[in-house]
Amino acid sequence: MLMTAGAARITDYGLRITDYARRLTPHLLMAQIFHPSTNTFAKATIFGAVFFIAGLAGIGLLWVRSPYATGVGVVQPQPVQFSHEHHVRGLGIDCRYCHTAVEESANAGLPPTHTYMSCHSQIWNDSPALEPVRESYRTGVPIAWTRVHDLPDHVYFNHSIHIHQGVGCVTCHGRVDEMPLMWKAQPMTMEWCLDCHRQPEQHLRPREFVFDLDWTPAEDQRTLGRRLIEEYHIPAGQRLTECYICHR
Repeated sequence: MLMTAGAARITDYGLRITDYARRLTPHLLMAQIFHPSTNTFAKATIFGAVFFIAGLAGIGLLWVRSPYATGVGVVQPQPVQFSHEHHVRGLGIDCRYCHTAVEESANAGLPPTHTYMSCHSQIWNDSPALEPVRESYRTGVPIAWTRVHDLPDHVYFNHSIHIHQGVGCVTCHGRVDEMPLMWKAQPMTMEWCLDCHRQPEQHLRPREFVFDLDWTPAEDQRTLGRRLIEEYHIPAGQRLTECYICHR
């Protein structure tokens, strides 16, 4: 009987506490600061940020491949508006007449002023457009040409090796005989160079046709290229893609 009465008192006491807490709770609750729609806005913001970052990355990839970044197709201002189309296609001048070192050294070389004057002391010798050439000849100060194909300083490139192995001028420089003003035909990025080094057979030609800008293979290019790899002892495969080939 005593335990039953005690249990009843405890139960009654618990019920009173519960009722008191229920009546007190509305006064203890904090007012809601944010509207429930804020949760939806937060989720949308998080997803939007992910897509925004992905979009920025995509724009960055497009930018590094754009002509603005690579210079492909962009005509650089020059002190003299020299036309390869006129001199190469129109007059039939060979590349080596001006770029005399291209077969023997890493750099193709630019012609000295007296090379220009060997022609233009007799032809167009009073043209206003050629005054910078005449001034350079008089003063001995070289013409300050703007480089069109300018690789980074940490990249090693040797013209003579590529020519000796049967890589035509067109592969890197494009159809210069169709360029009234010189522009960059290829991006010359690391990715572009590696594509060529991984599959050199796509770009090789017989050495006697390296400077022939209009040459086309009489057989399948891959078949010809594979044969030339053997004939010219080109170390194709992984060796051509090792770092030291271009970074020395």
